[in-house]
Amino acid sequence: MSWHQGPLVGFDLETTGTDVETDRIVTAALVRLEPDGTVTEQRTWLLDPGVAIPEQASAIHGIGTDHARKHGARAASAVEEIAHAVAGVLRSGVPLVVMNARYDLSLLDRECGRYGLDSVDERIGGVPSPVIDPLVIDKHVDKYRKGKRALQALCEHYGVTLSDAHDATADAVAAVRVVRQMGERHRPVSTLPPAELHALQVRAAAEQSASLQAYLRRTANPAAVVEQAWPVIPRSG
Repeated sequence: MSWHQGPLVGFDLETTGTDVETDRIVTAALVRLEPDGTVTEQRTWLLDPGVAIPEQASAIHGIGTDHARKHGARAASAVEEIAHAVAGVLRSGVPLVVMNARYDLSLLDRECGRYGLDSVDERIGGVPSPVIDPLVIDKHVDKYRKGKRALQALCEHYGVTLSDAHDATADAVAAVRVVRQMGERHRPVSTLPPAELHALQVRAAAEQSASLQAYLRRTANPAAVVEQAWPVIPRSG
């Protein structure tokens, strides 16, 4: 049975911004979908990130500073729960589906470091795997397609309904449904065992970053650097 025909777990974060080194988790969701599409397990978190949530971020995911402070869990304890849950999925061997994994998993790694917690890597004894990233796979199988590659755009392209974009649970579910459709359409990807698919994405993500970096250096910034590591950016120092 191909990976896309088995259970998959979607993971998503909504955050204070887009910088993995400085921004914080606001909400998180971990959702297991069975082959028939039913949700059988679901965990969600709302955090008080300990900093003000910028208005620009609040406008995207709908969580403001006051609401997070009043209703959110203490960040350190919630990050511990999230990392423990993600590590549990990876230890089980069920593929973890993460849209733009390089961002979400790297930010979770930095949050663990911020609070002196074991990272997911440390909990499982290696780099998180198997991870399935709709963004990396879509760029690999359909390299020259014009248009955006954000989750909403991928949902439209693959015929998946996303009614509540930037809600962590809705995004996690949608990401799983998108990769299932990718598996149906692109057999060279769907026939790979999860470990081989993960390795393919490591190579593909590096190639995609190198291509973007070369483009930026030609057209906009001769000193542009685009991160190539996937699914987790190594900590500096």
